[in-house]
Amino acid sequence: FIFKQKKNTQFLVRYTSLPTLKTQIMLKSLIPRLLKYVFLLAISTGYINCFTPPSKSFHSKRVPIQTQQKKEVFYPFDLYETRSNIIDGEEEIGGFSYGNFAKQYPFVNSIVIAGIKTAAADLLAQVVFTKTPIDSLDWNRTLLFCAFGSVYLGAFQYLYQVLIFKRLFDVDKFTTQSWSDKLEDGPGLRALAVQTVLDLTVLTLVYLPTFYIFKAGMGSGTLDPSLLVHTGLDNYQTNFAKDELDLVRVWLPADIVCFSVPLYLRLPVRYVVGFVWTAYISFTHGGH
Repeated sequence: FIFKQKKNTQFLVRYTSLPTLKTQIMLKSLIPRLLKYVFLLAISTGYINCFTPPSKSFHSKRVPIQTQQKKEVFYPFDLYETRSNIIDGEEEIGGFSYGNFAKQYPFVNSIVIAGIKTAAADLLAQVVFTKTPIDSLDWNRTLLFCAFGSVYLGAFQYLYQVLIFKRLFDVDKFTTQSWSDKLEDGPGLRALAVQTVLDLTVLTLVYLPTFYIFKAGMGSGTLDPSLLVHTGLDNYQTNFAKDELDLVRVWLPADIVCFSVPLYLRLPVRYVVGFVWTAYISFTHGGH
């Protein structure tokens, strides 16, 4: 090992001793060999991953997002959808869905609800208003109201109020507006007035005579159609003044509300008013 040093413009050459030179040469040759042996030892013992690039390392691998377990989060609109399904009858109980039945058979559904409603109204009048004991209930009278409710309120009323009125008047536009917009809708208000007058006319000329004919059939015990019609119309004429006054007082404001609310609320509102009206008719006309 020889090096030169410049001092006072003179070059001095200094020689190292021979043993020192041999030692340095031997160390220079051993260090690369030791590093090679260490590298081979690391490969043989499985630590090669420590020397691979980070992108290929086992510890650098990430679990894909798709394989990560997602936590279920409950949002408020989930409750709304569940509640809407229950209300619409989508939740089936025992294999039967009332919502599906009502959508597929609206006419039959109207007949069934109307019959049950009128029968329940008559039972309410007998038990609550007249204080009739349960074992003394007039089931023929209840059957009369059930049959009348199914035929007139369920079938006939559905045909002319839902099917015919929907074709004669633009009910969808008027019923979906706010109350302030309805008051400013001239054509809609005129259609509302016409529907109310038509319904009161049907109640006067069809509803009351039909009720008295049904009542005559259940009370007289005869099946002669001419006799039933004659008896029913006589009772209709006798009670016309009082019945017409009660009918206008109840159904005039009720019709204004029924023909103003959205279509899906029309029959429910009418059923509520009709329940009270049937209970009143049963109380005032059921016993005689």
